[in-house]
Amino acid sequence: MAEYKDRLKADLTAAMKARDDVRTRTLRMVLTAISTEEVAGEAVRELTDEEVVRLITREAKKRREAAEAFEAGGRADQAAAERAEGEVLAEYLPEPLSDDELRDLVAAAIAETGAEGPKAMGQVMKTVTPRAAGRADGKRISAEVKRQLTG
Repeated sequence: MAEYKDRLKADLTAAMKARDDVRTRTLRMVLTAISTEEVAGEAVRELTDEEVVRLITREAKKRREAAEAFEAGGRADQAAAERAEGEVLAEYLPEPLSDDELRDLVAAAIAETGAEGPKAMGQVMKTVTPRAAGRADGKRISAEVKRQLTG
């Protein structure tokens, strides 16, 4: 069984005992998403830790976007609830890449692929994205790749 999944289950039990509603709700949601992902497709399979991190990253992004939408709609209470869930999810994600680390990662990918000019952006993105998985979102990676290829 995946280490992340075990940790999530143990933390859910602890949150339930502590009567921490936000953490309990968030961890249940993540475990449900994991179970759904495991049974999706032709055969039942167990997710790897990498796949669990990708799933948690996706869920955290949903919470961020929902919070922004609620904020724009004047529903500050809902936005706060979404942000609280996002904070719980952030505890399970790897440390984000610093700007310097991202810059170095992109520069290395450009050197490795020999990419030149904005037309090669897809080639560089294809190389950088798996290396930064869960540690930087696509927008941030894309902006840095574009900056380095056009600058």
